[in-house]
Amino acid sequence: MARFFITLLSVALMACFFQVGAAPLHSRQIGDIACNAARLKTVSSLAATKSAVGKIDTSNSTAAATAVTDAQTGLDSASAGIKTIAASLLTGQTAPADARDQVGSGLLAAQTALNGITTQVVSL
Repeated sequence: MARFFITLLSVALMACFFQVGAAPLHSRQIGDIACNAARLKTVSSLAATKSAVGKIDTSNSTAAATAVTDAQTGLDSASAGIKTIAASLLTGQTAPADARDQVGSGLLAAQTALNGITTQVVSL
């Protein structure tokens, strides 16, 4: 009888253990050291690119001036997307897909605009 009672108690306790609910999992996107270093490099490279684009001489070409303006607009859009992603990460939320798309389209717009700039070498 004692064995039956212990077996029944063991089964009951096992059933209770399996009924315990776990805390919900929340995605954490803070990342490891390598991921954070890559994020920092992306942000600093974007800032350096914005600075370099601002130094392009556009005084002799309206086409170059338009391309530089378009590139700056694209870089500003990418920067805004990165800020949205960073704000999401710092609050523990999932980064919105729209912000990732905004970064990609902003960088692509800047690249397209800068690829349109050509130089002429004048031989003396």
